[in-house]
Amino acid sequence: MENKYEVIIVGGSYAGLSAAMALGRASRKTLIIDSGKPCNRKTPHSHNFITHDGETPAAIAKKAKDQVLKYPTVQFVNDKAIDVKRIENGFIITTENNNAYQSKKILFATGVYDIMPNIDGFSECWGISVIHCPYCHGYEVKGQKTAILANGDVAYHYSMLLQQWTKDMTILTNGKAEFNDEQLTKLKNNNISIIESTVAQLIHKQGQLECVVFSDGTSHNFPVMYARPEFKQHCDITEKMNLLNDTGFINVDEMHHTGAEGLYAAGDCTTPMRSVATAVASGMKAGAVINNDMALETF
Repeated sequence: MENKYEVIIVGGSYAGLSAAMALGRASRKTLIIDSGKPCNRKTPHSHNFITHDGETPAAIAKKAKDQVLKYPTVQFVNDKAIDVKRIENGFIITTENNNAYQSKKILFATGVYDIMPNIDGFSECWGISVIHCPYCHGYEVKGQKTAILANGDVAYHYSMLLQQWTKDMTILTNGKAEFNDEQLTKLKNNNISIIESTVAQLIHKQGQLECVVFSDGTSHNFPVMYARPEFKQHCDITEKMNLLNDTGFINVDEMHHTGAEGLYAAGDCTTPMRSVATAVASGMKAGAVINNDMALETF
């Protein structure tokens, strides 16, 4: 088979590119397969990643890709992996474009995609003024009147965490509130109000939130909203191979092993700590681990 590699990385965003750099610097013949749809492609700026603070996610990814592909043993194809078959001493990956590639090891750095709730305007605001992480975006909206679209423990955690960024918060439970007495007391003591009406629409201008309209006809002005939508793995191969844990992430140990021989995972597909910095760190570590494992096997 002509398309033979030592390592195939499924996913060419921050974790995948970081792993590829570690493998390229170890002169491992490596292929990156990427479909070009990162979950943060709408986000205008990336933060909390030193040396790149404030750059667009696309600019960071392009610079990374340019640097990684300077290593002659690393190749990149724009395609989508659709199946993995285990063979003797490795795997064969087939793609949407009917290509087949063979490797000894596979790293899944495929990320996740967010499932938008059925609220008019939500997807247009997602990643711009409807955000999920205060560490990534909170500084830019600190002190502003803030909505939290969540319920129960998730809403309570947001309320506690966001105290460092704003004191003007309202929880939108989008239905009956699900808090215990202790949580309700804490929320009241911190002047955090709760609206149980169903959210019908987000009024915005080019993704910048202005107003939340409820199904009962009432509305409230908010320039920023925090939310944590449901998600799915960006690549369904991992689910087919039974690599997911109960929370929907790929199950990995501290060294990025999935528990299935020869299969590794890194980045957003493995953790709720979704940020460029953590993805880069986990990718570099995974690349080093894979090289180390291969060295042990051949020594």
